[in-house]
Amino acid sequence: MTTTVTHIAGHTYHGRKGEVENSFRYSVDYVLLDAEAPLRAPGLFSRNRANLCSVQDRDHGGAPKQGRGAAWAREVLAQHQIRADGPLLLLTQPRLLGHVFNPVSFWLAHDDQQQMVAVIAEVTNTFGDRHSYLCALPGGAPITRHDRITASKVFHVSPFQPIAGGYEFRFDITKDRIGIWIDLTHGDGGVIASLCGERKPLTNRAILWALVRRPFGARRVLGLIHWQALKLWAKGAGYRNRPAPPDHSVSQATKEAQG
Repeated sequence: MTTTVTHIAGHTYHGRKGEVENSFRYSVDYVLLDAEAPLRAPGLFSRNRANLCSVQDRDHGGAPKQGRGAAWAREVLAQHQIRADGPLLLLTQPRLLGHVFNPVSFWLAHDDQQQMVAVIAEVTNTFGDRHSYLCALPGGAPITRHDRITASKVFHVSPFQPIAGGYEFRFDITKDRIGIWIDLTHGDGGVIASLCGERKPLTNRAILWALVRRPFGARRVLGLIHWQALKLWAKGAGYRNRPAPPDHSVSQATKEAQG
């Protein structure tokens, strides 16, 4: 059975908490697709083939450019005894003109009743390191917008934030919209980040419009990251050198249900 590719022309917001404050809101393009089923997609989009816009398995599910795609995600779910017999979706920024950089992508795992029971947040830093946080609830309960799932921070992302404190994840995934909030708190500081946008079928026109409105794809993302880093440095935020990444590639989130 073939499935369509969804386009999220959304916005990401980052707000730094603490003594040195900073915030920004940028438009961003994500796609949501079934990572295992054949796809019905516009001509300018491909999976595992070169195109103007594409998603490549090697970009996900393992070290950057050495990923194994959905097979890796299925192994992670099985290792943590999470039963997800339904669709496995990937929410990610696609390659544009062959280039990609994803600060975070999300594997959305569903049960046989089409309910989301786990999310793997795949985090990549600008140094080429990657770590994933597996979010699930006790007993494989469906994740709703009321649930808060927490995890200790173990991975270096921003050189202006310590490896300390913890994340609180919240997911509101419906047939019409995507809403994801990640709140990092450590002492009196931290960062709150969000990704929100409407779900619409991906079209050739949407791909071309994204290139016009948000040109250069991944290069634009990296440029904006470095621009915000320069602003933080100018405001006096302390810079931290990159530490060695953790020796494990996946952290199990604390399964805390509220609501």
